[in-house]
Amino acid sequence: MVQHKVELSVASSQAWLETVINDFDSFLQDHADCERKASAMAMSFVAKYPERHEIIPELIETGIEELEHFQQVYHLMQKRGVSLAAEMAPDLYIKQLMALGHGGTPQTRFRDRLLLASLIECRGCERFKMVSEAIGGAELQRFYKLLWASEAKHSHIFIHMALRYFDEEEVLNRLDELIDAEGKIVKELPLKAALH
Repeated sequence: MVQHKVELSVASSQAWLETVINDFDSFLQDHADCERKASAMAMSFVAKYPERHEIIPELIETGIEELEHFQQVYHLMQKRGVSLAAEMAPDLYIKQLMALGHGGTPQTRFRDRLLLASLIECRGCERFKMVSEAIGGAELQRFYKLLWASEAKHSHIFIHMALRYFDEEEVLNRLDELIDAEGKIVKELPLKAALH
């Protein structure tokens, strides 16, 4: 099967990167929360779509990988004396993005959830790459370089899943629409030391 690459319509800003680097401990707290949520998202597909047995092994594997990333971030936090956030802050980016997949039929909601998951992973990939190139310290650089490669793989996995169930033209047209909408959301996000 052809590998479909997601091209984001809007690049993350240098101002976002500077905000993260200037308050990296807060970024780590948010990053840890995001990895927990990503693992839960993969497993929510398993819970919601148990009949989609073709993709369940990949979803389980993705959920485990995201949990491993959480563990790795937590180890970094321990080394720096940073505790987990007392509560998970609402994620405006995710909230607005997921709203794009509401409505329609159960089939189109399933398709959109997969494509939105792909976009979330793609944005994470882009931002982790930026962090890896800007952060000081060999350990952090290496960690975020490995992470962005993993996020890129996950982005492809979710598109591949959608193509198992839906026509390629339908998937790619809808993906283009969601990419444009995601770009508009990113432009309006307030700057904070967080992944989104």
